[in-house]
Amino acid sequence: MNEDRIKERLESDIQILREPEYGYIRAGLPRFPALFGRDSCITAWQLIDYDISVARDTLEILARLQGKKVDAAHEEEPGKILHEWHPHPEEYKKVPWPLPYYGSVDVTSLFVFLCGLYYEKTRDFKWLERMWPNLEAALEWCERSGDTDGDMFLDYEQTNPTGLRHKGWKDRHIDHLKIAAPVELVEVQGYYYIALRIVAILAAVLKKQKLSTQYISRKRALRDAFIEKFWFPEKSIFAFALNGKHKADMRITSNMGHLLFTGILDGKEEMVAALVERLFREDMWTPWGIRTHAQSNPDFDAASYHLGSVWPHDNWVIAQGLKRYGYIKEYDEIRGALLRAYETLGDIPELYVVRNGSLERSEISCSPQAWATGALLNFLTQHE
Repeated sequence: MNEDRIKERLESDIQILREPEYGYIRAGLPRFPALFGRDSCITAWQLIDYDISVARDTLEILARLQGKKVDAAHEEEPGKILHEWHPHPEEYKKVPWPLPYYGSVDVTSLFVFLCGLYYEKTRDFKWLERMWPNLEAALEWCERSGDTDGDMFLDYEQTNPTGLRHKGWKDRHIDHLKIAAPVELVEVQGYYYIALRIVAILAAVLKKQKLSTQYISRKRALRDAFIEKFWFPEKSIFAFALNGKHKADMRITSNMGHLLFTGILDGKEEMVAALVERLFREDMWTPWGIRTHAQSNPDFDAASYHLGSVWPHDNWVIAQGLKRYGYIKEYDEIRGALLRAYETLGDIPELYVVRNGSLERSEISCSPQAWATGALLNFLTQHE
């Protein structure tokens, strides 16, 4: 396997996907040639050491389009970061919601996270001063509109009848997850935690010490509440989600693996070890990566979009947390899995199917696709 040649292909695909006018990375071809807040933030994270201008340009356009009013059709709220937008709607496909559309629960926290990464790399104080109102508005959305029942957890429900029913990264317009709203997803609370940690640091940089202290206090309270409600010690596992009645959904999914990069489990070594062990059991782990949904779940479907397929970006996010806690063997296993998928398929698509011990291309996957390409490119460039 020639990693240099793979890297050249991935670099070319990123350039194909980069939007020429605004500089963000479009989500994927042929179905999603647009700005998706979640995809663009994660792709910019993947490329932060490769081309920091992607993060800068992504943050600029997301800040400019940050929610300013309450609009149920757009699912817009003050401070909320968008889900989907296209600079020239007449050139985009027809979608069942007006653009810009804000139907995501996790993008606002990921926007704050990416701001923190960008400042860490650049130490651009003037940029931070200019971006601060956007950061503060984002955290205000998390505390108010993003937490509809006041239990500290970010949640979502559909406000546009033609909009997305589910609003985490496994988003769909149908109820494929079978969770009654408002829904509180496990990984979304981790994203919120790291957003609070980062904005507390940035507030201190700007000498806003009172605000910094408030964010630290909320971060600690969120962590305590999260462990109490999402961790089930008798099963040594985190719940996938809490439903509208605060009842835990105990299906085994990849979502919990995203907690690892956020720091919400710092000091909880036994929880981390149990989580990692569960991700690498046979019903989750394949030679081509971790499944989105365990084979042991009653609704498992290897070929489904979110209920059993393997997504490269999902594996990459998990791998960042593995590296954070020193699970280098497992990190390298995921890296190797994605390279094997590329070698077998000839590219790294949005998702793929592992069935009967074989790797299959998904008929619905995009290629090139931003956060799949970014995942493998990051793995290759981090080992240079």
